[in-house]
Amino acid sequence: MIKQVMEKDIPECVELIRNSFLTVAQQFDITPENAPRFTAYSTTADRLRWHLYGEKRPMYAFWDNDVMVGYYSLQLLGDGVCELNNLCVKPEYRHGGIGEKLVKHAFDIAKELNCNKMNIGIVEENMVLRKWYEALGFVHEGTKKFDFFPFTCGYMKIEL
Repeated sequence: MIKQVMEKDIPECVELIRNSFLTVAQQFDITPENAPRFTAYSTTADRLRWHLYGEKRPMYAFWDNDVMVGYYSLQLLGDGVCELNNLCVKPEYRHGGIGEKLVKHAFDIAKELNCNKMNIGIVEENMVLRKWYEALGFVHEGTKKFDFFPFTCGYMKIEL
């Protein structure tokens, strides 16, 4: 079941995000030393509270009974554009359709908020993830290399 994230859920969200993104970090040799700003290492309760209250991001989690197993937030950028952030599924729950349900839920929420375009950033070298997003309708827009990351950032979008 997908439910809106509340203040009391923030510590569980932090744990889920960090642990989920850690598998990507391990796969692509992303470490706290070479990328301290990577999601697996930089997500904190204070940051998520800022997203929730400061930026007023819609934040949702997928629950399996009483266990949070998936998460995403939407950053509203204005002019009908939003960005899907921190979409993740607990590793042992992956490949069961939860990620797709979260993305489709994000599409619905974005439309309710009058967004007509959704952006997402990915680790470009993660071709499995890129193909997964393409299968959901996202289109690759380009890449950018930052000196603070050992990977290339890939950018995708979808018209809603």
